[in-house]
Amino acid sequence: MDFKIRTTLLLIFICFFSQVSAQKQKFDVQGKAGARGIMPENTIEGMLKAVDLGVTTLEMDAVISKDKQVVLSQEPYFNNEISLMPNGKAISFKDQKKYNIYKMDYAEVKKFDVGSKVHARFPGQMKFKAYKPLLSETIDAVEAYVKAQKLVKPVYSIETKTIKNGDNEFQPEPAEFVELIMEIVNAKKIAKRVIIESFDMRTLQYLHEKYPKIQTSLLIDEKEPFEGYIEKLGFKPTIYSPYSVLVGKGLVDRCHAMGIKIIPWTVNTAKEIKYFQSLGVDGIITDFPNVMGQLK
Repeated sequence: MDFKIRTTLLLIFICFFSQVSAQKQKFDVQGKAGARGIMPENTIEGMLKAVDLGVTTLEMDAVISKDKQVVLSQEPYFNNEISLMPNGKAISFKDQKKYNIYKMDYAEVKKFDVGSKVHARFPGQMKFKAYKPLLSETIDAVEAYVKAQKLVKPVYSIETKTIKNGDNEFQPEPAEFVELIMEIVNAKKIAKRVIIESFDMRTLQYLHEKYPKIQTSLLIDEKEPFEGYIEKLGFKPTIYSPYSVLVGKGLVDRCHAMGIKIIPWTVNTAKEIKYFQSLGVDGIITDFPNVMGQLK
């Protein structure tokens, strides 16, 4: 074979596999609340486990305490599914909202155990005594860990957890909520590696107005027209993140046509991941980031 032809074919071969590699690298694996399927949610230990498993983004949930600390928690109260009181007693479903984090100073919040109780929906979780950490200490722990282990620095996707009509009862108003988070993001110098996500459009709208360079993700859990959501939001978010059952090829194509990434939640099996990859999604949010190893 002629040398020039061989050289051309070699260059085509290298280019092809470089493109395939780049496409694989762009697929965003987000660990829900760290690695919720296998570790207690929104704990430092869970975040470090997710990093070990190779997630590209650490998805986490933020609430605000009485003394204005940003705390990792799926709810702005102590969920009975995972929480034990400081004395070790369980919290009933009917009483859980009485343990309102927005009405507690962080010193009190830290006394509750959110790692020992067996989780009915995730019985395979590792069990140990754990507390709800501050966003700031979580970032510090992760950054120190990836540096020590020589791992790639992750993106932080921080959800503003709000309850409808809960302003000044379960959470601050949107502007204050966003400012408290951004104060930490800027202090830690990680703004280029942060996504703010929410079901509450008000927080994203304020963020977009005040901090337009920060990536945003609109979370969706109801079957309504995509274009209607974007019109209501008032700007194009970086990411459109719907409940996985709402996602089909048409929605993926409409997002991409508008230059918006689509990352569904929550995708927990290898079969589901392959299916959504075939649709062309830009990533997935998963409770079980360890499942990604089954695809290799």
